[in-house]
Amino acid sequence: MTDAPIRPMPTHTSQPGSAGVEEPSSVLPPPVSRIRPARPASGTVTRPGDRIFSSLAIGSAVFITVLIAAIGGFLIWRAVPALRIDQVNFLTSREWHTTDLRAMAFGVLDLFQVTVLVSLVALVIAMPVALGIAIFLTAYARPQLARPLAYGIDLLAAVPSVVYGLWGLLVLAPTISPVAVWLNDTAGWFPLFANGSGSVAGGGTIFTAGIVLAVMILPIIAAVTREVFAQTPTSHLEAALALGATRWEVVRTAVIPFGRSGYISGSMLGLGRALGETMALYLIVRTTSVPFGWSLFDGGATIASKIALGYAEFDNPTQAGAYIAAGLVLFVLTFLVNAAARAAVTGKKA
Repeated sequence: MTDAPIRPMPTHTSQPGSAGVEEPSSVLPPPVSRIRPARPASGTVTRPGDRIFSSLAIGSAVFITVLIAAIGGFLIWRAVPALRIDQVNFLTSREWHTTDLRAMAFGVLDLFQVTVLVSLVALVIAMPVALGIAIFLTAYARPQLARPLAYGIDLLAAVPSVVYGLWGLLVLAPTISPVAVWLNDTAGWFPLFANGSGSVAGGGTIFTAGIVLAVMILPIIAAVTREVFAQTPTSHLEAALALGATRWEVVRTAVIPFGRSGYISGSMLGLGRALGETMALYLIVRTTSVPFGWSLFDGGATIASKIALGYAEFDNPTQAGAYIAAGLVLFVLTFLVNAAARAAVTGKKA
C-alpha cells in the first residue's frame, strides 16, 4: 500500500474568493462597503461655528484698528488750522493764549510736564502697594478673607472720578498738609520738594493729586496682578516647597517671576488711566501762570484738565483746534506708553 502524496496547504496570500480556497472569516478583509477612506493628514474640516468666530475676531480687530486711525485722523484734521496760525512753537512753548484769534500763542510743554510728573508720582505710589495686595491675596490670605477683600478693592474702580476729586480736595489735602509742610521745610533743597507755585498747606498741588491718582489706579494694577499670580502652575509651587523653601521664598522664586509680565501690563494700564484723568485733577490742582518747575508742590494743569478748563472756547473751531492739538499729544503719549509696556513684557518673556 503506497502513501498518498502530500498536498501543500493553501496559504493566506491567495486572493479572497479564489476557487478551491476557503479562508477563515477572521482573516478575511472587511467588506468594501465598510472601508472608510482615510482623510488626508494635511486637511482639516472647519466647522461653521469656528468659521463664524474667526470672522468675528478678524472683523473686531479690523474695526478697532480703523476706529483708532479715524480718531487720530480727526484730531490731526481739526488741529492743523490752529497750528498754522500759532505764534509760538507748539511743542516747546509754555504760553497758552487762545482768546485772540489774531494772535494765538499756545504751547503744550508745561501741560506735558505736569501730566507726566503727576502720573509718575501716582505710579510710584500705587505699584508697590498693588504688588503687596496681590501677593497677600494669592499667597497668604485664607480664601474666606481673600474673596471679600478682593471684591472690596475692585469696587474702588467703580467710584466716579469726581468723587475722588472732592475727597482729595476736601479731606485728603487738609490731612496731609503737615506732611507736605514738613517735606518742604526739611527737604526743600531737593528739586522735587522745593517751594512751588501751589499752596503746600492747603493742597492743590501735584503732591495731593498724585496720591489721589494712586488710589484711583490701585484697583486696576492690583486686579490684573492678582489674576496673573493666581495662574502660577501648581507644579512650580510644589517644587519650591519640596526643596524646603519658605512661603516668601516660594513667592520670590516662583510667583513673582511667573507673573512679572502681568504686573508690568497692569501697571501700564493704570498709567494710561492716570494720563487721561480729567475731573479729579480739574478739582484738585490749582492753575497758575508761573512756569512749571518740576516740584511736587507746584500747581498747573494736565493736558486733560486743560481741555476741560477751556470748554467755553469750543464754539469756535480755531480755538477748539488748539485744545484738540493738545489732545493729539496725549493721544500719541498713550500710544508710546503702551508700546513701551509691550516691549518690556516681550523682553521679560524672552
